[in-house]
Amino acid sequence: MNAQNLNYKVVGVALASFVGGWLLTRGTDYELSASQQILALVGGLALFVAAVLFLYRDYEKPVNTAPDEIGEPGLARFLFSSTRSAPIWLGARLFLGWAWLDAGRHKLENDAWMKGGAALKGYWTGAVTVPEGGGSPRAPWAAYRELIQFMLDREWYTWFAKLIVFGEILIGLGLIVGALTGVAAFFGATLNMSFLLAGTVSTNPILLFTAIFMILGWRVAGWIGLDRFLLPKLGAPWTGGKFLGREDQERPGVHATTLKA
Repeated sequence: MNAQNLNYKVVGVALASFVGGWLLTRGTDYELSASQQILALVGGLALFVAAVLFLYRDYEKPVNTAPDEIGEPGLARFLFSSTRSAPIWLGARLFLGWAWLDAGRHKLENDAWMKGGAALKGYWTGAVTVPEGGGSPRAPWAAYRELIQFMLDREWYTWFAKLIVFGEILIGLGLIVGALTGVAAFFGATLNMSFLLAGTVSTNPILLFTAIFMILGWRVAGWIGLDRFLLPKLGAPWTGGKFLGREDQERPGVHATTLKA
């Protein structure tokens, strides 16, 4: 396959995965009817599956498993180790990054978040408040509820609100440009989990699910992005790297493969 066809292939698959991610979040939109939600969820999942199968059909799994190791399924190796899957990660990464950047941007423009943290105070208060007449509070896990109350009593919302705002923006930017993608996805997943524990569902399950997969694919998720240059320089605790003061000749696990047609 020539370079022009490869470019079309990369763009097409990246676009399909981006639209697939958008459709999955639309499937959680409360304003849509049940049938529309189901169609969005099925359509989004179908686009992701189609993108994976389209690229996977030409993938040949390397045979290099040691005798004392359990073999890795070809599909898992393709998604999490081979840069051939990079276009899929690009689309999902752009979708996830925009979701975080947009959320942070809206909060940045809201004085209730940026001046005094009144919005976060109200959110935390609602999470720990027991409804009148009994029933469970919005945050049902007692340990997490106590943590929120601890932060409320000390008025941590005054600075924690800004931390959330700029954290969401940095997560979004990191994912969009593909810089330390696995780290950005990890912190995004942490925020998703904290919102879920506080009783907010919304799109958090979809974003959390996507972030978990992106953490698993940290080696190749940012290949079409800055990680293609950052990770070999930074290295990892088991591989070395120029920025860590050492560089191994062989760095298995950090973009050891190349994107091919």
